[in-house]
Amino acid sequence: MKKLVLSLVLFASAIAVSAQPRAIGGRITNGLDVSYQHGFGEKNMLQIDAGFHGGGHSTGIHAAGTYNWVFPISSWKHEGSWNWYPGVGAGLGLGGFSNSYVFLGVAGMIGVEYNFKFPLQLSLDYRPIIGWQFGNNHSHFHGDGFWNSGFGLGVRYKF
Repeated sequence: MKKLVLSLVLFASAIAVSAQPRAIGGRITNGLDVSYQHGFGEKNMLQIDAGFHGGGHSTGIHAAGTYNWVFPISSWKHEGSWNWYPGVGAGLGLGGFSNSYVFLGVAGMIGVEYNFKFPLQLSLDYRPIIGWQFGNNHSHFHGDGFWNSGFGLGVRYKF
């Protein structure tokens, strides 16, 4: 009986997961990110990016996750589809190898994406992260408040 219940749960989970659109690829900004998107229907998605950033005093690693609301651009009548999306989330970073610090903040996201007829997606977005930097016995609002900010170009495989 336990094997049957376990098999049914695994089968239902596989169907639920396969019904959600996903994409994986890269995002180029002031660093290089691995990017993953998990769709919730056609209206929303969770985007998680992690990678390396910067140079000089701000070299380090980071991760950011945003929950984005997706809106189709319905005026496009050709092959493929366009969407735009705003979102909100959080960011975390470790950096400054000679002067180490931890960063924690609130992330915003606004972007546009093009989905080809085949499983490829291109996106251009802006993701500022505003927050606090902790390290070396002090903490402060990070510089001008923006960390790992900038425009990003994403290329993802959709599955």
